[in-house]
Amino acid sequence: MQATYWITLAMCLAVGFCSAQKPQHCRSPPLYTGGMTVGTQNEQLWAVGGYAYDAITQRIHLGEVGTYNNKSFTYDALMLFQEEVLYEINHHDKTCVKKALKSDFHPMEVPKAASFLSQVVLGTSSGPGQGLLVNSWRGDMPDKSGNYMLSFTEFGCLPVSALVKTKNMGWMSVSYFNNMLGVDPNVFIPPPFCKDAKLEDGEKADFFSIFH
Repeated sequence: MQATYWITLAMCLAVGFCSAQKPQHCRSPPLYTGGMTVGTQNEQLWAVGGYAYDAITQRIHLGEVGTYNNKSFTYDALMLFQEEVLYEINHHDKTCVKKALKSDFHPMEVPKAASFLSQVVLGTSSGPGQGLLVNSWRGDMPDKSGNYMLSFTEFGCLPVSALVKTKNMGWMSVSYFNNMLGVDPNVFIPPPFCKDAKLEDGEKADFFSIFH
């Protein structure tokens, strides 16, 4: 981690774009959509998809395609944190699995306990519109199960990337792209064929369980 710090700091100094003032912890806008890619250190999982994020009423809708253990999959998950429910939706077969959601909703933000690493330019600062100013942060998971490193834009506080240590897959890498402010509220309404879905018994799902 020290090596990463010095490398990114050197990049920042080289382009002459370091802020005189240390960046502040921030929180992303409450409503937006975007795309994402996910990959794991043990190469078990690779996925690409899109998501809709609503921090006001604590809802996330995630759709992705990818491979897990060399097998292709399509996945659609609707997480309603206030209702403590996770829907796994199969539009092709028009089936729906309803699970208890045990995770608390965590807003997309730089955690208060995170430590500032560096500020860098993705691209170049040599010309207007050719670079993106990004702040990187690191910290420990609340349950002490691992570490994370997060990158957010300096202006707008939108997510760029995340590295998270997981128990089962090692480091999980997430990249975010094509973020757009605002969201269609209809994407958080379960489809009609989910109406009669019964809450499954057994272990509750959490946010990270949707990736494996």
